[in-house]
Amino acid sequence: MKKILAFAMAAAMALSLAACAGAGNNNGGSSSSKGNASSGSQGGSSASAPAALTTVEAGKLHMATNAAFPPYEMLTDDGQFEGIDVEIAAKIAEKLGLELVVDDQGFTAAITAAGSGQSDIVMAGLTINEERKETLDFTDTYATGIQVVIVKEGSDVTMDNLGEKMIGCQKGTTGYQYASDTPENGGYGEDHVIGYDNGAIAVEALKGGQIDCVIIDNEPAKAYVAANEGLTLLEGTWVTEDYAIGIKKGNTQLLDAVNGALKELIADGTVKGIVDKYIPAQ
Repeated sequence: MKKILAFAMAAAMALSLAACAGAGNNNGGSSSSKGNASSGSQGGSSASAPAALTTVEAGKLHMATNAAFPPYEMLTDDGQFEGIDVEIAAKIAEKLGLELVVDDQGFTAAITAAGSGQSDIVMAGLTINEERKETLDFTDTYATGIQVVIVKEGSDVTMDNLGEKMIGCQKGTTGYQYASDTPENGGYGEDHVIGYDNGAIAVEALKGGQIDCVIIDNEPAKAYVAANEGLTLLEGTWVTEDYAIGIKKGNTQLLDAVNGALKELIADGTVKGIVDKYIPAQ
């Protein structure tokens, strides 16, 4: 999940088609969930759905995520799930004749849940890398993200001197992995990076002076800067990556079904409509 600076969609995405899927909490789902959001309908199946699609729970599509990554997945004031990934997942579930259930947990736990088959899919601003390929297969990409650097206003931190600073990242993300890698591999070394459970905690550490900057995806970064006076973004892009949906390695039936539904949603403009709803064109 390497998190990123301007948001660009794949060239195949055509006309905008607004899409909104409702979400509500209940007490079911996996034991690691904070709550479940159900969306979609049993009557919305299409040619994408095989006759006997096996999922973790019959009739449902469990999506593992970390709902602290706006605007992709987040909680509303009344505890409901919303965001780009949530709505895309709901539309995929609808095409497959399933009901979406959101399993909210830590980012690393969400990847593990999908990789071990406790959840059907993982969507959490997730990018593809070799480590994740050991336990997950991936769909086509559906969005492009940019990672940026948050600093305090007036800071002396630049893109060129990050290796001399203390950097905060969300644990388990590609941002954390790349930043903490050795200088020989393009990173800054583990001594220069502190991992936090989510971006909000990292931002609080920045405000409190425990770190010099935060590396995170552009859209969450803009939200954090807007909500916290005295913070700003460094000019420029740290890294650019593509987002995809992760599914337990070897589950080709589910992978093909989900990827087929995703392709249809990209082709008919639904995915672009959802993205435009949360990230209006500048």
